[in-house]
Amino acid sequence: MTAPSGPRILLGTQGWSYRDWVGSFYPPGAKQERWLPFYAAVFDTVELDTTFYHPPKPAVVRSWDEHTPAHFRFSAKVPEAITHTARLAGMGEQLKLFVRSLARLGDKLGPLLVQMPAEFERDEGAVGLLERFLAAAPADVRLAVEFRHRSWHVPQTYELLRRHRAAFAWTEWRELPRATEVTADFLYLRWLGDRREIERYDRVQVDRTRSFEAWEADLRRALPDVREVFGYFNNHWAGHSPASANEMKRRLGLATVSPKEHWPQGELW
Repeated sequence: MTAPSGPRILLGTQGWSYRDWVGSFYPPGAKQERWLPFYAAVFDTVELDTTFYHPPKPAVVRSWDEHTPAHFRFSAKVPEAITHTARLAGMGEQLKLFVRSLARLGDKLGPLLVQMPAEFERDEGAVGLLERFLAAAPADVRLAVEFRHRSWHVPQTYELLRRHRAAFAWTEWRELPRATEVTADFLYLRWLGDRREIERYDRVQVDRTRSFEAWEADLRRALPDVREVFGYFNNHWAGHSPASANEMKRRLGLATVSPKEHWPQGELW
């Protein structure tokens, strides 16, 4: 969805395969093979979490492609073997293999998220690893980097990312300070919450009004500087990420789709 005279803004959730959504987002009795097509009728984008654990098999990528419309976009988390196990060291070729595994998506492939562990602190060695990794990335791939240690919230980090046209991921996560630097021609946002606070994902359970207001202000400030925005809510942020994504869309003046408008009448799925 594009705001008037502004960038294309795509907001969605982190994943779609949650049984707790059946009866609150998905129709009662909805079978799992119908979840993605239904999700894609409500939102224009999703962040793939499954790719964090291993590159997807060709049949899986083909299914993602076949069950979504042409305008849909998938962002994908780079595998933890690259970000957490190897800490980016010598992973240029592995990144290219990962990108190749997603090739079937074509134009549906959005940015790749390089989520670094909280223990990845900024020092000379870590900066060198990041620089070499970004330099080795395929030229046609957009990368967003998420730092979970505040030592990276410095001008030198932002300049490094700008040199490689990589986005600094805006992240709300536990006590991590808010950082909203623009380093690429697109924004990448993640609202994560705390896994220790919410157990079921079928309804909103945390009032995030103040956070919504702060993020909305940050977004509106940055919109003139970018061409696209990708933003994803986690269930742990407020309890039910589809409701959070639609709330942010409303705040930004974007059209929203009520999931229940797509619930079938009569027979259950």
